[in-house]
Amino acid sequence: MSILIAGGGIGGLAAALSLHAAGLHEVQVLEAASEIRQVGVGVNLPPHAVRELTELGLGEALAQHGIPTSELSYYDRRGKLIWAEPRGLGAGYRWPQYSIHRGRLQQILFDAVVARLGEAVVCTGQRVSGFAPMAAGARVQVTERSGAVRTIEADLLIGADGIRSAVRQSADPALGALATNGWMMYRGTTRSGRFLSGSSMVIIGDEHLRVVVYPIEPGVNNWLLVRPAEDGTNEGATHQNAAEALGNWNRSVEPQAIAQCVQDWTFDWLDVPALVAGSDIAWEYPMADFDPLSQWVFGRAALLGDAAHAMYPFGSNGASQAILDARVLAWHLATQPDIDAALAAYQAERLPVASAVQLANRRQANDVMAKVSAMVRQDAHAGAQAELKEVEARYKRLAGFDAETLNARASWSVGGR
Repeated sequence: MSILIAGGGIGGLAAALSLHAAGLHEVQVLEAASEIRQVGVGVNLPPHAVRELTELGLGEALAQHGIPTSELSYYDRRGKLIWAEPRGLGAGYRWPQYSIHRGRLQQILFDAVVARLGEAVVCTGQRVSGFAPMAAGARVQVTERSGAVRTIEADLLIGADGIRSAVRQSADPALGALATNGWMMYRGTTRSGRFLSGSSMVIIGDEHLRVVVYPIEPGVNNWLLVRPAEDGTNEGATHQNAAEALGNWNRSVEPQAIAQCVQDWTFDWLDVPALVAGSDIAWEYPMADFDPLSQWVFGRAALLGDAAHAMYPFGSNGASQAILDARVLAWHLATQPDIDAALAAYQAERLPVASAVQLANRRQANDVMAKVSAMVRQDAHAGAQAELKEVEARYKRLAGFDAETLNARASWSVGGR
């Protein structure tokens, strides 16, 4: 079975490793970028993602390069604790939760792909720009770095090519129209000292302004600041219009300007404005997702990761859901009687879960924070604590990583059930 993967990001590389582990070795990854580089900021990997990567043999690499997150804590704008819960092993999971640089995670996956499948498996400077269905496969159009266009035929095309997926657009141009809730996100990393436990993840603020902070390696803290775009100047507005900006992660902005948003958020346990201003560079982009899709499979082409379910960055589940997609798809391809049955089973298992997570992330970004913040402003911290506790428990069940379910679930490793 020949399998072509569009996209060499976290989802695409996890798919290549999963397919290889499931005994499917005729795999090719086409990546549009000219090289695989360690770019980006931090990413959180809850235990359900860590389980899958561990079962792919990457547990030691994660432990070496990631920070095992010990707790998640919510604070109000005054720096007062609302609620905290243990995470990872401390919460009763069999697997830890890690915070890690996204580029470092991608490099771990890439190195494993090269070691196991060979250096020729990942081809850079090769952008999948469309496909046409065949009777028993897909004819894939590839645009090379030079601009030349060629076609490749494969038994299966996996579209792991991100939020602006050409595979998705080729299947149906009406799918995946990007939209925003009006929030602007700013992200950066800063070399700074430990705060709280040294392995804490904190969410500070309310429905008008909030900051997420966690360490991604010793002495390096990752931060995300979100605010409604209308609350200030859109620093990227002169570069491109709002519609074009959606899904663009590469617009830089001066960290010192963003630090002004939180200039009064100096607490005895964390100096937020100094943290933000201390970044060498920050990145700005509008919060964007698209409505859940009605299908992920189009003949012998299947979507995976952001191409299938781009979501707001709340709940630490974007990269994790892509990893789960990869594992489930590989499992079904190895265990179902044919490709079409495998793709149908993959879609039936993963689409409802990921769609529910997409919608839950929207609620967390909007309704949940508004409700909790209203309680906090009335000094009803006990009510806010109860609300957050219930929301987190419900979210874990929805996304498939409450401890009881995850610890008992059968493995998606072929032969491991």
